[in-house]
Amino acid sequence: MIFTSLTTIAVCALALVQGAPTSNERSWEEAYAKAESVVNQMSLEQKIGLATGMGWQKTLCVGQTHESTSPYFPSLCLQDSPLGTVLASNVTAGVSGINAAATFDRELMYKRAEIIGTESRGKGVNVQLGPSVDIFRSAVSGRGWEAFGEDPYLQGVAGSEYVKGVQSQNVIATAKHFLLNNQETNRMKSNSDVDDRTIHEIYAWPYARMIDAGLTAVMCSYNLYEDVHSCENDKLLNQILKKDMDFKGFVMSDWGATHSTVASANGGLDMTMPGDVNMGDGLSYYGKNLTAAVERGDVSEGRVTDMALRIAAAHYKVGQDKGFPEVSLKSFDRENEPEVAVTSDEHAKFVRDIGAASVVLLSNNDILPISSEGLNKIAIVGSDAGPPLLPLTTHLNEEECEYLACNDGTYAMLTCILFFLKGWGSGSVDFPYIVTPTEGISKRAGESVEVVHTYNDWDTEAAAELAKDADIAFVFSKAPAGEEFITVEGNNDRKNMTLWNNGDNLIQAVADANKNTVVVIHSTGPVLMPWIDHENIKAVVWPGLPGQETGNSLADVLFGDVNPSGRLPYTIAKNKEDYAAHISPKYNIEYTEKLALGYRHFDANDIEPLFAFGYGLSYSTFEYKKIKINTNRGKNDVLATVTAFVKNTGDVDGAEVPQAYISFPESAGEPPKVLRGFERVFIKAGQQTKVTFEFKKIDLSIWTEESGWTVPEGEYTVHVGSSSRDIHQTAAFSL
Repeated sequence: MIFTSLTTIAVCALALVQGAPTSNERSWEEAYAKAESVVNQMSLEQKIGLATGMGWQKTLCVGQTHESTSPYFPSLCLQDSPLGTVLASNVTAGVSGINAAATFDRELMYKRAEIIGTESRGKGVNVQLGPSVDIFRSAVSGRGWEAFGEDPYLQGVAGSEYVKGVQSQNVIATAKHFLLNNQETNRMKSNSDVDDRTIHEIYAWPYARMIDAGLTAVMCSYNLYEDVHSCENDKLLNQILKKDMDFKGFVMSDWGATHSTVASANGGLDMTMPGDVNMGDGLSYYGKNLTAAVERGDVSEGRVTDMALRIAAAHYKVGQDKGFPEVSLKSFDRENEPEVAVTSDEHAKFVRDIGAASVVLLSNNDILPISSEGLNKIAIVGSDAGPPLLPLTTHLNEEECEYLACNDGTYAMLTCILFFLKGWGSGSVDFPYIVTPTEGISKRAGESVEVVHTYNDWDTEAAAELAKDADIAFVFSKAPAGEEFITVEGNNDRKNMTLWNNGDNLIQAVADANKNTVVVIHSTGPVLMPWIDHENIKAVVWPGLPGQETGNSLADVLFGDVNPSGRLPYTIAKNKEDYAAHISPKYNIEYTEKLALGYRHFDANDIEPLFAFGYGLSYSTFEYKKIKINTNRGKNDVLATVTAFVKNTGDVDGAEVPQAYISFPESAGEPPKVLRGFERVFIKAGQQTKVTFEFKKIDLSIWTEESGWTVPEGEYTVHVGSSSRDIHQTAAFSL
């Protein structure tokens, strides 16, 4: 493990003090008033400068706008990723979005985002390019791990907490990718064929919730919708986003997703990024070309003023006009980047804590937590438990591991130190260090326990020989994925649902040799488990993509220092064919599943999953007592309130995650049940607590072309349980 120096920690502490937020967010009315006072003084060229990126690899940040003088308005620094500050040193490599979702904990989601905002601000980043809320439509989606799972309600909650956390630090949050960007295959040319109801109830739902939370920026996507590019799509940007959802912030293009001047400007695009026609060519659809379009009358100056006002209002809304730090990034000149550290011991501790909270215990036959009694030897098998082959500093600049795109070592984001613990691409973050699973387990086991390991995934005989006389054998495997512009062994979207690096054979060999085998899988999404019924596999642990403290987080759970409470944010099926949607090789992608996505599809078609959405075990047990419903029609927009008591009936203190699902009246044409509430509650052994769910009008509405959002009349059923398939209490009410 590589530790941060005392000097770096001291610099970090200073940076955090100097970089403290200066004010609370303003209202949109106040923000627009300040924006108008500046923009109304600008020339046409100055206003267009706010909307035009300065070019790829020509700026300190991955994207940067033009500065205006007289009147003054700063150049805005835009920087990935949804996980932290990309292409930067001395930052925190925290958990991925899918892990944040697995906590089912609003406070942890918010704190994670607050740290991302703090570090972005410390580096002088005005616009954080996150969160991602791309629905996990396919189990093998290349970038689903950046976002929050298969359910729009969960995505909406997690996305809203991200927005509030990042913007509390004076940084603009950017929700992406709007809209229907659900696979990497053919993402630049594919057309998403989706009906309006599905768009509103599934894919646009998280954006509406984030707008309610004060969202200031949206990034439009690469794909087309109704045969029109998303970043010039009048229906998506002007009608749905800006009119129907009343979005007051600005829309930027994904990098290279602008395809025109007039059509994009009139279609609702407010900022082109990074500014080039083709990335790095020095030309632009905006800039002089947009000026000429206004002079010709193809684009009104009022539209350009609207662009500038939206951008400036977002800047003022989050309070960037007072005491905001200078940019301290050199994204494309890493060797000469200023040594401004924004990470800290506090941030590292949080990564460890949220990493443990996001571990999902899939199965456990009384082997976990590990007991020290009679424990003499632990075997660890698999490269996913070990370090990268090259030192972390090498990974930062090696072309073969650019943006963490390599299959090397434990999987916490990607696989090179950059990839190390997440997926690869613009959603990755440089690792300041990595605590590997072997290190975490060895340290926690103590010197009295012998820990042996092999990182050879292919020599199954040697693995079996190593494991056979151990008291417990841990076998590690992984399934990475990442963004389209890089492939790793032919993958961006995963080619299949199997484990990488001979994982299934390795697990089988170790289980054949040791009667106390525990399987640990780091994956971007569901995998097939042909070995799941092996009698010697006593537990399956699913840590997701947990970041720099991966080994410590895992050890905390394995040894019982933390009682697991993570829940699956997607469904793990028995067979790949059981899923409703798959990666399409076609250029016209038909969303034939409509509303029946994820667990909704499994319920609608009576398909038994291997592990259900919302599922996860604990070292304790919980009892749900009878629920009570009060209808409050018209009162504070809350139509119904449900309360339930949950008791910890086990011997161990721990957290439970009660989930509330709604079945709509039959006439509504909804799936059998949909998630509309969850709470993570900590309950001491033998104690109980009350959980309350409030269902607002939007929670009980459906989208119709005739009336928009409508609450159907009839009987609703509330299902409260510990997963989508483990329902403990049910009750009905009528509206």
